[in-house]
Amino acid sequence: MRWARPAVPRVVAGGLATLAASLLALAVPQVLRGVVNGPLLTDGNRSAVVNAALLVLALGVLEAFLVWCRRALIATPGTGVERNMRTDLFRHLLDLPVAFHDRWSGGQLLQRSMGDLHTVRRWMVFGLVQLVVSATTVLVGAGLMIATSPLLGLVYLAGALPVVWLGFAFRQDYKVVARRARDQAGDLATSVEESVHGIRVLKAFGRGEDALDDFARLADGLRETELDKARAQSRMSFALAWIPETTLAIALGLGVWLAASDRVSVGALVAFFATAAVMNRPVESLGQLLAMTLDARAGTDRFFEVMDTAPAVRDPQHPVALPPAPAGGSRVELAGVRFAHGAQEAEVLRGVDLVLEPGETMALVGLTGSGKTTLLQLVPRLYDVTGGAVRLDGVDVRDLTRRDLRSAVSVAFEDPILFSASVRDNVLMGVPEEELARMSAAETDALVDEALDVARAAFVRRLPAGLDTVIGEEGLSLSGGQRQRVALARAIAGRPRVLVLDDPLSALDVATEAEVTAGLRRMLTGTTTLVVAHRTSTVALADRVAVLEDGRVTGVGRHGDLLATHPHYRYVLTAEGGPDSRPGSVPDDADEPLRRGEPTEVAR
Repeated sequence: MRWARPAVPRVVAGGLATLAASLLALAVPQVLRGVVNGPLLTDGNRSAVVNAALLVLALGVLEAFLVWCRRALIATPGTGVERNMRTDLFRHLLDLPVAFHDRWSGGQLLQRSMGDLHTVRRWMVFGLVQLVVSATTVLVGAGLMIATSPLLGLVYLAGALPVVWLGFAFRQDYKVVARRARDQAGDLATSVEESVHGIRVLKAFGRGEDALDDFARLADGLRETELDKARAQSRMSFALAWIPETTLAIALGLGVWLAASDRVSVGALVAFFATAAVMNRPVESLGQLLAMTLDARAGTDRFFEVMDTAPAVRDPQHPVALPPAPAGGSRVELAGVRFAHGAQEAEVLRGVDLVLEPGETMALVGLTGSGKTTLLQLVPRLYDVTGGAVRLDGVDVRDLTRRDLRSAVSVAFEDPILFSASVRDNVLMGVPEEELARMSAAETDALVDEALDVARAAFVRRLPAGLDTVIGEEGLSLSGGQRQRVALARAIAGRPRVLVLDDPLSALDVATEAEVTAGLRRMLTGTTTLVVAHRTSTVALADRVAVLEDGRVTGVGRHGDLLATHPHYRYVLTAEGGPDSRPGSVPDDADEPLRRGEPTEVAR
């Protein structure tokens, strides 16, 4: 009702128009009854027959007009309800934390936002209305049949008992396969999504046939489920056609005997079977309408599975205003930070204490799996800490609204995602909307140019339409290094207080990396930066280095000091990172050059 309420008046009006049309159809047999019992069997008054024919024609025209009114009244509000539900679902998906999207496949979410909501809309504007109208028509028609001939009416109603029982049995069987079909459709969409996104890998390794086999297996499973639905629906449709027709055959024989014995008039007999003919279509459609209702129920359940998921990362009820930006840069403090992905999961971070001084650039170094990326994502609250606190200029980030926090903190990931938009729009995505609204076109262009220059992304000007070039889905039309540089420009375009970089230069060659590093040094004056570093060249960007080991910070200092005093830091910079590497251990030859007084190549 939350979404349907605006459409209810027109849906009700459309339903009433449909019901009126159905009742008009039931009025035709009563006209025929009068004609048969009157002019046809008695005086043969031709004018009375003509008048009755004109009345039937008028009833038919009015019925057709009311059917048109139903479509005109219901179609527009129905699509509006579907649009609002889809928009609210997407808004909710944007609000849900990263942890939710880590668990849910894109195909399932796509199927919920498209196929499921389309089914719900079709049911609301057609299935629901027709179900109510058909049930009402059957009840009114049965009442007219009993009034016409109580004995024949009771015979007809006796046939309804097995239909009701079959309807309950159908509901139990069909709702299971209806839900399974929806879930399998989502899995099939996920298979397409993964194959399209991973097409380069599939082609490079020659695994296209394997992907096709997996897709065909899922498609076959969905086909079998759809056939199960069709079988269940056909059994119900067969029963709804066979049982009433058999009942009418019995009623016909009984009716002829009653008419022959003058216990019922010929006109009443004609009206009885004409009414049954009008009721035939609503009765036969009940199976299809019930199936549509159960499909819509499955789609609604899947819709609310997402909508009822409460965002784990919320704005506080009483948010604290973001303090004014300090002149020398913001201070970031991690105090006893702990984090686990779930209540039953092992902690990734186990009491991290770290302070970034205003305007400082700090490199975060650690082995793969030590929690570096997770720690970075706690600063803009992509995840929430499970213990301790992250503070920005003395304020716990959980006390700030996400909009305020994320306008102050920019992020560039190692695996950059760009959007199907122009280069300019992708870069400006890092600038808060209210700031963009205050800027002129010339100021906006200058900001984009500066960010691209710092990121050494001048190649975008050589694209077919320059900054207005649409770079394609996820930026896959660009190379890995090009995507990283555009993503880096996006992160620095907003001139954030805090810049969080997850090894943003990993795809660059040494010369380009040196140029970007020099540009960042100039640009980051007054910006506090936390950067994950896997290469010594990236460490060179930092004022200090923090070593993350087994979920804790075990050392903070300058690069040279840590090389001399921290064995694990030397190991991280020299280890190959193979499967036999043991965190915390130092290869026997890793610090031999240091003992000889000769710096390692990586130290240089």
